[in-house]
Amino acid sequence: MLYLKKISGLFTLFIGIVFSQSVSAQQSSIGILVIDGFLTSDVTAPVEVFGAATKKSWFSSYKVVIISATKNRRVTSEEGLTIVSDKTIYDELDLDVLILPSAYAMKDHIGNTKLIDFIRQTDKTASWMASNCSGALLLGEAGILDGKKATTWFGGEADLQKSYPAIDVQFDQNVVVDDRVITSNGGPVSYEAAFMLLEKISSKQFSNEISNAIQFNRIK
Repeated sequence: MLYLKKISGLFTLFIGIVFSQSVSAQQSSIGILVIDGFLTSDVTAPVEVFGAATKKSWFSSYKVVIISATKNRRVTSEEGLTIVSDKTIYDELDLDVLILPSAYAMKDHIGNTKLIDFIRQTDKTASWMASNCSGALLLGEAGILDGKKATTWFGGEADLQKSYPAIDVQFDQNVVVDDRVITSNGGPVSYEAAFMLLEKISSKQFSNEISNAIQFNRIK
């Protein structure tokens, strides 16, 4: 009888461990959108920052997912970098974060009603929404920046304000955080925005840890 009780106890412990591991294995997704002609650093900066973070135990519950704005998963940047996305906006996605890039020609992307609807729907459940450079136009078109402080590419603030008067556009600021939305300039500033977002999701200490790991902190 005592032997059976020990076996039963070990079985219960085993089931408990398996269940615990299955629960902890559930991951939160950081979605990074790619659009035709996207500016490379708008995508590669957050991929590098969050990709490095997911290797750490304190951020292992997150994963990075590259999402195409069309049914074509193969997307090429303005500078010629081709990326094969993990998913498209037509797939079933459960995102905790969505980061939107820019392109020199944004008209077709803003007019992509499927994309704008995807952004609106994601905003309803995501913890954070973010954009780099003219990606703010996508957030603006989706109405997510209405009543919020936001920025866009350096020198494009007036255009953003004219196109979306309901936005409280901030001039000459690299990164702007309002509620659970982060907007930024593009280029190298995309790194600064990624580190700010990582700090908000985790902590400043952890964000600094990744900055040190990829040696971004050495940039003066």
